[in-house]
Amino acid sequence: MTVLLSMAAFALAASISPGPVNLVALSAGARYGLRASLRHVTGATLGFTLLLLAVGLGLQQLLQQLPPLKMLLHWSGVAFLLYMAYGLARDDGRLDSDKAQRAPGLFTGAAMQWLNPKAWLASLAGIGAFAADGELRVIGQFAALYFVICYLSIACWAYAGAFLRPYLEQPRRMRLFNRALAALLAASALYLLLA
Repeated sequence: MTVLLSMAAFALAASISPGPVNLVALSAGARYGLRASLRHVTGATLGFTLLLLAVGLGLQQLLQQLPPLKMLLHWSGVAFLLYMAYGLARDDGRLDSDKAQRAPGLFTGAAMQWLNPKAWLASLAGIGAFAADGELRVIGQFAALYFVICYLSIACWAYAGAFLRPYLEQPRRMRLFNRALAALLAASALYLLLA
């Protein structure tokens, strides 16, 4: 039981802490409301869980054997973060301005996790700490537990955004909010460039 509690504590600390996926969930909640942002939450949770399982089943060893693939993943992550930051920065701040524009969906959430260095670090550290021997039962338990905690954690960020929505109804406030989030995403990308 104590191993499960340790796994849960690790999953909570890694999932609830600020990062690119959580910032997008916050923005989506503020811009589109909680219900619409739950597609992103679900995609991000599924994406992370699949990443965790893949790392547990040996993906890290493959990446170490193929350095160009590792570099491609790194640069794709930087480019995706900058793309998301650009989208937030150029938003006009009007909540009803473009009905054709939709909240980030399942694929965006999943792709963000696979391109998110924080997700890779959490997967590598978590598997290293709790399932380094590659035992399928332990990897499955960890992934199932992480799925629930990750979903609830990202959903909290989306809820926080939805809670802020009434305060951000003025386009000027929403623009400032989105630009602050864009700056944080861009800073994450720049950090990756220097790392």
